[in-house]
Amino acid sequence: MSMERSMDAGKKASATTIQVGGNHYKNMKIQPINYIQANDLGFCAGNVVKYVSRYQSKNGVEDLRKAKHYIELLIEAELSEE
Repeated sequence: MSMERSMDAGKKASATTIQVGGNHYKNMKIQPINYIQANDLGFCAGNVVKYVSRYQSKNGVEDLRKAKHYIELLIEAELSEE
């Protein structure tokens, strides 16, 4: 049975209710994508939120290093604009 058919008649599953490739966002009170979009964050800042939000339930220190890399990119971009 498709995801769409398993929903109540006439209702379509939102893409934010489906996670492909794991369940590390499933139990979060606020999904990182919802926070990122609501606050109009750019690519680098959005990735910082994503990686910091999931590091404990997915890739541990590797995700923290990824977040750190995106923070460094943000710092470089800010300094180049000065």
